[in-house]
Amino acid sequence: MKTKSIFQTFASRLLIMLLNFGIIIFSTNFWGAEGRGVIALVVADLAVIGFFTNIIVGSSISYFAAKLAPGEILTYAYIWAVVCGISLPLFMLFNEHSREYLHYLIILSVLIALFTANISLFLGQKKLERYNAYSAMQNILHFLVIGIMVLVFKWESVETYFKAQIFSYLVLVLIMFAIIWREIKFTRLNLSQSTVKKLFSYGWKTQLSAFLQFLNYRLSFYFLEIFRGVASVGVFSVSAAFSESVWTVSRSLALVLYSDVVNNADHHDSVAKTKFSVKLCFLATVLLLALILSIPTKIYMLIFGESFHEVKNVIVVLSPGILMIAVSDIIGYYFAATHQLKILNIKSAVGLVVTVFCGLYAIPKWGLIGAGIVTSLSYSVSSLLLFWKFYQNASFKGSDLFFTQSEFQQLLNMVNQKLFKK
Repeated sequence: MKTKSIFQTFASRLLIMLLNFGIIIFSTNFWGAEGRGVIALVVADLAVIGFFTNIIVGSSISYFAAKLAPGEILTYAYIWAVVCGISLPLFMLFNEHSREYLHYLIILSVLIALFTANISLFLGQKKLERYNAYSAMQNILHFLVIGIMVLVFKWESVETYFKAQIFSYLVLVLIMFAIIWREIKFTRLNLSQSTVKKLFSYGWKTQLSAFLQFLNYRLSFYFLEIFRGVASVGVFSVSAAFSESVWTVSRSLALVLYSDVVNNADHHDSVAKTKFSVKLCFLATVLLLALILSIPTKIYMLIFGESFHEVKNVIVVLSPGILMIAVSDIIGYYFAATHQLKILNIKSAVGLVVTVFCGLYAIPKWGLIGAGIVTSLSYSVSSLLLFWKFYQNASFKGSDLFFTQSEFQQLLNMVNQKLFKK
């Protein structure tokens, strides 16, 4: 794995994380727990819609970028993005918040799908600099425009969040369109049943797993809204965002690993890189979690406001599951890159069963803490299943639990290359 790619991706993810924290702090102080709850629920709706649009515009584009004509697969992706982005929000109208913000759901669904199609192409072509740059730029624009709208123009409604988000995606989609149009040959559309079938077949399998895993991540939001109100969603969403920030490391490593493995025919090399990434991810995640858990409750209240006094307690119960997901994400990306998708669906389905049955008992009874316990348990059970399957396929050795001398030297070399290069 290239040191430059790892550090660039990590730097991009770290910047995105910090900007997201900035937006969270801004939103909690301006709109309180209830406003933050509304934002979390609408963002969750967008994620649900995104899992269906991503059947074509997501991992399918990355996987087939080097295997099929880019112009052809992007054409199908753009059509899918528009059709799904306009139609799917209409199925969310059973939620009160979805009805109120329907126009934002439609516009953002289309723009996010188009944006995802373009950066997925960059990832599949191993253009990680572009992938990281545009991912970071979206968050930078969103953060800046929210600040300008609220502080300069005094637009203090929670809708400002979504208006700024629309602006950030629209600007970047137009820029990417201009660049891609110059680099890729788009031919006259001639629907190829074979191409569409390949895109859909790969995409629905990966997205089914992602959708089930999303329900593991966010079903607690909807349970909390039903049993404890929107304000509790706001508090839990902040707790989740803060604890999930440690996934910056795992997802950076996972993206680089995926880009490597999907273009690598050497099975043994791919397994070795995955094992190394798992150990590196575990070490980094433990250190970051220790740092987050050392922050006193008073600091969280100072940053987010008095109504967020339970954030620290929720983070504590979330932490074991957060660690498990961080490490298992590495293995999940390995399975996705090697087209072993069935196990991802199974592990997500198992986690969802835990979330539903335990959540319906624990959340009404224990509220925020119950939601944290259920989420952590779901993460842990599904992750253990993934570990077991990986080590069925890859021989397990004692050294897989610790850095070997050569791996430790490799890690030192990676750091030295970055810190002391001329």
